[in-house]
Amino acid sequence: MKTKIINKELILNEFLFYLQVEKGLSNNTIQSYKNDINKFFSFISKKSLENFSEVDPLVLSKFLEHLTSENISPRSQARYISTLRHFFKYLTENNLVDANPLEKIDSPKLATKLPNVLSIEEVLYLLNSINIETHLDIRNKAILEVLYACGLRVSELINLRQRDVYPNEEILIIFGKGSKERIVPIGTTALFWILEYQKKSRIYLVKDNKDTKDILFLNSRGEKFSRMGIWKIIHHYAKLSGLENKVHPHIFRHSFATHLLEGGADIRVVQELLGHSDISTTQIYTHITKEHLIEVHRKYHPRS
Repeated sequence: MKTKIINKELILNEFLFYLQVEKGLSNNTIQSYKNDINKFFSFISKKSLENFSEVDPLVLSKFLEHLTSENISPRSQARYISTLRHFFKYLTENNLVDANPLEKIDSPKLATKLPNVLSIEEVLYLLNSINIETHLDIRNKAILEVLYACGLRVSELINLRQRDVYPNEEILIIFGKGSKERIVPIGTTALFWILEYQKKSRIYLVKDNKDTKDILFLNSRGEKFSRMGIWKIIHHYAKLSGLENKVHPHIFRHSFATHLLEGGADIRVVQELLGHSDISTTQIYTHITKEHLIEVHRKYHPRS
């Protein structure tokens, strides 16, 4: 069966709609799929390929060579392969091609990249660097405390609603990737600052003309934060603490997971708290804790 790429935009839009409705992927993830597939479309158009069935392992190998020539990293190349594997699976299941040519293509081998983390002392130093003088200071304190106490993704934090906070139970209801719901304990310190923020700070930020009345954390315009807005807050206090070279947007999430495992938490529990669908994603933090143990041994053992 041969289907010409006459309506490739239509086919792509149908695939993206499928990702949204059937798979429940986020807008950012869907946009990433779209960008990757459009780059592949541009490549095969230059090769004068007229239909999907002409895409075979050789074409895909040439595409990877093309990405390499553009200095695209192996990690990004692996993402392209993953995207195209899902796309051609969709085409196969909908009888738009006879077979998935990605079945014979391996993703580039990647070295395990360990995320940077802060020590417990560094996290506490950063959190304690916030001087509470204004209602924005209270909000910022609550934001950073919640990020560390709950290990949230920044996207999860900015979408957190007031009704997702259960003070009596000391939990948050989080809607993560793919709109998957999970329960995360808050902890008494973070809960205290959430309540302080709601009582003393949020009332100055909420605007009657804004459709964000249930969004928990609001920016100075009474709107939901952007990722960049949260990153600016993190970077500001990291700079005050002298930790700006160590800090990145997910530093609290990575530190949260690492500190739990170093404290003896079960990896399955940490997986659930982080909202990882696959435990192999969580296992990266076990490598960090092993390195920590080796470092401690070398530092303190007389025979190391």
